[in-house]
Amino acid sequence: MAKEPMLKFVSVGRDMPEKRTAEVRKEDFHEIYAEFAKEKAAEQASRCSQCGVPYCQTHCPLHNNIPDWLRLTASGRLKEAYELSQETNTFPEICGRICPQDRLCEGNCVIEQSGHGTVTIGSVEKYITDTAFDEGWVAPIEPAHERTESVGIIGSGPGGLAAADRLRRQGLQVTVYERSDRAGGLMMYGIPSFKLEKDVVLRRVKQLEDGGVKFVLNCNVGEDISFDDLRAKHDAVLIATGVYKSRDLQGPGAGSKGIVRAIDYLTASNKVGFGDSVAEYESGELNAEGKKVVVIGGGDTAMDCVRTAIRQGATSVKCLYRRDRANMPGSQRETQNAEEEGVEFVWLSAPKGFAGDPVTGVMVQKMRLGAPDASGRQSPELIEGSDYVEEADLVVKALGFEPEELPKLWGTDGLEVTRWGTVLADFRTHLTSLDGVYACGDIQRGASLVVWAIRDGREAADAILDQINAASAVAAE
Repeated sequence: MAKEPMLKFVSVGRDMPEKRTAEVRKEDFHEIYAEFAKEKAAEQASRCSQCGVPYCQTHCPLHNNIPDWLRLTASGRLKEAYELSQETNTFPEICGRICPQDRLCEGNCVIEQSGHGTVTIGSVEKYITDTAFDEGWVAPIEPAHERTESVGIIGSGPGGLAAADRLRRQGLQVTVYERSDRAGGLMMYGIPSFKLEKDVVLRRVKQLEDGGVKFVLNCNVGEDISFDDLRAKHDAVLIATGVYKSRDLQGPGAGSKGIVRAIDYLTASNKVGFGDSVAEYESGELNAEGKKVVVIGGGDTAMDCVRTAIRQGATSVKCLYRRDRANMPGSQRETQNAEEEGVEFVWLSAPKGFAGDPVTGVMVQKMRLGAPDASGRQSPELIEGSDYVEEADLVVKALGFEPEELPKLWGTDGLEVTRWGTVLADFRTHLTSLDGVYACGDIQRGASLVVWAIRDGREAADAILDQINAASAVAAE
């Protein structure tokens, strides 16, 4: 008889009981892990001080009722905890995984500020929603009554999906137009699977599909369907495209082979994770295996790139950033994770140009921090005579994203944009300069966090519903 498959737990932490570090049968894994996770969630939740001023809640863009669902979790009332968290957050299990809690809720926990270590709010949030799915507590979308009005949503990222969920629950007919081959936007292709498992996103997409939301994939607005046709087809349109135009680098050799955009690099990695055939990955163009990798940038996207390169088997991974660690725009927790995984950070360094074609190195100029700029951050200044070459076989540009020129791409007159290229829209109603057209997420506020996109999507959905209800009332008179 064949032996039963065995698993060994590793790196589970000092609090894991001894019996759980031994080998266990595969079918026992989930039961043991679930028991351990439940204990840890309750233990962490019980550390909440229920302070008089819940800074964790006020510093959450969604203003989640964190103290109360921590209290419910500590009491073992997980279903109620899930229901409470779902009231303010459409996707708690996603925010629990990828929100920079160290900059938001956890960073403002009074226990953390008193030096006793924060309550792990994100992990508890993730746990209670995962448990809700496992236990069947997540109810399907079933509108009380169907309505004839329809809304078209351009983009299936977090903002678009949050709006789709909210509108569909009110009985509106919702169609989401996505130019990629899978729904999920940034969550599907821009964030690595080690931070956000793709089945978690697909689970939510399926919930929306089962609830009546229609997805039109591989649909590029402006090419496959015109923006004017969308407006004519729907009672309201929500622009939730995100921002995907990569900021570029200048200097000698900037166009050399081996210098790639972060979005292309991360998308290829995620597609391979799905089992797709990606020619650029197989050829090595978007694959770090066996290479010296240099990532340029200091945000969360740069951290995703360096950690992906480590997992692909790069021989070395270095991150160049023109300021110091204290001035990085990305999560400090992500930076620490990257360091623990073997990434080397080269602070106060900026690219001047590139050697070789294909690239063999980055020409680096050392910097120092001078007077603060308009935003209050210290401006980097060049140190003369400090140039050197950092060896590299693959260079990833992770300098941030800008909006595409939507009015030009869509051939649309009257859609106003800001001087940064984002769609001009009211930050309360999200209404644009065009009647019945709304915008939310990064395409309105600029490159930002998933949690902000969710908030924007929920707000835009409420404004759209108000507009449709008002129109219906007038028509009924």
